[in-house]
Amino acid sequence: MKTTIQSRIFSILSAFRGNISLVAGLCILIPIFFLGFVGPYIFPVKGIRLASYPSDLPPSPEHLLGTDTSGRDLFTVLLYSVRQSLLIGLIAGTVGTVIGVTLGFTAGYKGGIVDDIIRNVTDIFLIIPTWPLLVILSAYLKSLTIPALATLLAAFSWPGTARGMRSQVLSLKERGFIRLARISGESDLEIIFKEILPNMLSYVGVMFGLSMTGAMLSEVGLEIIGLGPAESNTLGLMIYWAIYYNALVKRMWWWIAPPVICLVAIFVGIQLLNAGLDRLYNPRLRK
Repeated sequence: MKTTIQSRIFSILSAFRGNISLVAGLCILIPIFFLGFVGPYIFPVKGIRLASYPSDLPPSPEHLLGTDTSGRDLFTVLLYSVRQSLLIGLIAGTVGTVIGVTLGFTAGYKGGIVDDIIRNVTDIFLIIPTWPLLVILSAYLKSLTIPALATLLAAFSWPGTARGMRSQVLSLKERGFIRLARISGESDLEIIFKEILPNMLSYVGVMFGLSMTGAMLSEVGLEIIGLGPAESNTLGLMIYWAIYYNALVKRMWWWIAPPVICLVAIFVGIQLLNAGLDRLYNPRLRK
C-alpha cells in the first residue's frame, strides 16, 4: 500500500519535472483562485459597500489598492470581482464544453443521419453573429444574474468545440487500435471511455480553457457597455466604473490596473496550463 502511494506521488511529481508551462500556469492560477474563492471569507463585506471609507484614497497599508469614488475598498472589491468572474468562466466553460464534447463525439462516432443533423445545427450556430445577438439578448432580458449570464454565454460557446471534437473522433475511430478493440469484442462504451477519451483529454482541456476565457471576455465587454449583471461585482464591472468615473483622467491607476492585470494573468495562466497539459498528454511534445 505504501509503495503504491509513493509510486503515485512520484508519478505526479515527474509530470511537473521539466514541464515549465504547466508549472508556470499553476503558479499563476492557484493564487488567483485562492484569492477569489477564499479571500471574500477573510476580508469583511463592509469593504464593498458604498461610502464605507473616504473616497479616492491612494494605496496604503490600510487600503492595499486604495478606495474608489464611491468609498469602497478596492482590494476587497477586487477579491469579490475575481470570484464572480471566475464563476462565470467556469460555469460557461463547463456547460459549453460538455455540450460541445457530447454533440461532437456523438456526431463523429455515430455518423450517418445523426452526424448530418448535428453538423448542420452546429454550422447554423457558427454563422450566427454571436456578439450582436448577445448584446440584444442581454438588453432584452435585463437584470441578468451570474448563473443566467454564464448559461447565456455557454449557449453560444459550444459549436467550435463540437466541430473540433467531431473531427478528432472521425480521425481516431479509424485508427488501428480502435479496430483491434472492436475485433476483441469491446462494447461501444468501453471503446469510448477506455480508448478514445483518454487520447482526447488535452484537446478537451484546451477547448475548456478557450470557452472559459471567451466567456470572461464577453462578460467584460457586456459590462463595459452597461449590459452585464449590475448587482454583482465582476472584473468587467470594476473596469466599467473606473471608466465611468474617469479613473484614468484622475490618474487613479489603482482602480483600473488591478482588474486588467487579473484578467491578463488569468488568460496567460490558462494558456500556459493548456500548453503544459498538451505536452503531458501528447507524446510527440515530450523530450
